[in-house]
Amino acid sequence: QVQLVESGGGLVQAGGSLRLSCAASGSALNINSMGWYRQAPGKQRELVATITSGGSALYADSVKGRFTISRDNAKNTVYLLMSTLKPEDTAVYYCNANGHHHYIHPFDSWGQGTQVTVSS
Repeated sequence: QVQLVESGGGLVQAGGSLRLSCAASGSALNINSMGWYRQAPGKQRELVATITSGGSALYADSVKGRFTISRDNAKNTVYLLMSTLKPEDTAVYYCNANGHHHYIHPFDSWGQGTQVTVSS
């Protein structure tokens, strides 16, 4: 099993900041890409940001310049620093990781989700 545990969500005023964390656990992990997705009520889950093991990051247009994704490969952890938050950022944020464990077994795992609420 490859499990992802998220933390850092909560309630924040518009214009404020939050940092989300997601730690992957399992045996003999080789994680390629990690990322964050979000889903608001009545909307499809959408990509927020992804980052490769080499540090290449990709962002949704709606968060460019405001959010920063980073990772600590040694800790199998990905972070999302969210700044200048807007009410439209309110959603459940999900962590994702993919790669292989024990060299030959692929995985694509999701966290349980953490609620981010931005008040106006």
